[in-house]
Amino acid sequence: MSTSEKSGYHHGDLRAALLSTAMEMLENGEPFSLRAVARQAGVSPTAPYRHFKDRDALESALAAEGFRALLTDLSGERGLPASPSDLAEFAVTYVAFALRRPALFGVMFGKPCDDADDERVKAADALHVLLADALDRVFPDTDASALASAGWGLAHGLACLHLDGKLQATSEQEVADRVRSAFLAITSVGA
Repeated sequence: MSTSEKSGYHHGDLRAALLSTAMEMLENGEPFSLRAVARQAGVSPTAPYRHFKDRDALESALAAEGFRALLTDLSGERGLPASPSDLAEFAVTYVAFALRRPALFGVMFGKPCDDADDERVKAADALHVLLADALDRVFPDTDASALASAGWGLAHGLACLHLDGKLQATSEQEVADRVRSAFLAITSVGA
C-alpha cells in the first residue's frame, strides 16, 4: 500500500487545495475553520497549519486571491481606460465583482491589511496602482493617487450600498447604469 493510500487523499499542492476548499466554503456561506477546511479537503486536521498559522492567515490568503481576481476582472481584455466613460466601466466591473462574490468581497475588505502579510498587501497595492495608472492616463494633470482613492471610494461605496440593500435594483443592468451615472457625474464636474 502506498503512502498516499494509507494517509487518505494526497494533494500535490496542499496550499492551493486548502485555499480552493476554503473559497468554496466561504462562497457557499459555510462557516469554516482550519479543521473544517481540512476535513472538507480530505487531509489531516493539522495539515493546514503547514501553510496557515491560524484562520486569520487563511482569510488573508483568500483576500489576496480576491484582490488578484478583481484585478484580473478590471484588467480584462480592454487595457487601460482612455476616457471617463472607460473609467466608469472600471467602477461597473468593481461593483459587479462585489455583487457576484459578496462573501469574498467581505473578506477582502472586512479587516485592515496586515503589513506583515506581504501577499495581501501586494495584491491590494496592485489594485491601487492599476486605478492610479488608469486615472493618470485619463486625467494626466491631476494627482493620480488622490483621484484613485476617490474613484475607489466611490466604487466601493456603491458596492457596499448595494450589498447592504440601501440601493435597490431589479437587474444587473440597473446597477451598472447607476454606477456608470454616478461615476460619470463625479468625473465630469469641472470638466
